[in-house]
Amino acid sequence: MRFAGKTILITGASSGIGAATARLAAAEGAAVVLGARRAERLEALAREIEGEGGRAAWVAGDVTDPGFAGELVALAEERFGALHGAFNNAGMVGEMGPVEEMTEANWRAVMATNLDAAFHGAKTQIPALRRAGGGALLFTASFVGTSSGLPGMAAYGAAKAGVIGLAKGLAAEHGAEGIRVNALLPGGTLTEMAGDDPAFIDFAKGLHAMKRLAEPEEIARAALFLLSEEASFVTGAALLADGGNAVSKV
Repeated sequence: MRFAGKTILITGASSGIGAATARLAAAEGAAVVLGARRAERLEALAREIEGEGGRAAWVAGDVTDPGFAGELVALAEERFGALHGAFNNAGMVGEMGPVEEMTEANWRAVMATNLDAAFHGAKTQIPALRRAGGGALLFTASFVGTSSGLPGMAAYGAAKAGVIGLAKGLAAEHGAEGIRVNALLPGGTLTEMAGDDPAFIDFAKGLHAMKRLAEPEEIARAALFLLSEEASFVTGAALLADGGNAVSKV
């Protein structure tokens, strides 16, 4: 019960890594505050967690809306008293293709969802963590744009590299306040974002030293480590949970 008495906020919580993290955090005692665009999925997940004896609250919205971050923090503090950790996990790949053919609208959408949303989250979550006496802030970044680049994914890679830079800056600014800030870099994971094309899945598996993709729960466990007191001396880190993608070139 690493999170007994703690409240954890999770964006992108309606599926994939976010939903898996919510389930595992609740099972370990956390009250979870769930945010995503799909209200029906959030409601179903909250009911599932409560049915297992956990505590959950949710609000639907778009992370590109600066006000949504404030709604989530307000819900955490009003419903559960304080915010102790936040996992800014929502993201999007966008339309894949060469930069010279990319529309500015696509570029802006990818930046807004991955990087701007991280900024909006930090702006509201850090004061809440300070009010709670400290805590942990976590962002989902990627191996794309950091340990490697992939054709057609320059916008996504640029946004996720920016997320790592944001996390490092925040870690330096707030470490003395007992606020830890880290980035998690998953490898390929079996989520909706990965799609269901068998040829692409096989190609993606080959990029990893382990020659497979992760289950969402595997990435969720890495996220919970960084959010927990087990990582009490870890801040400013960009943790790879990538099945050896960064070290595999064959």
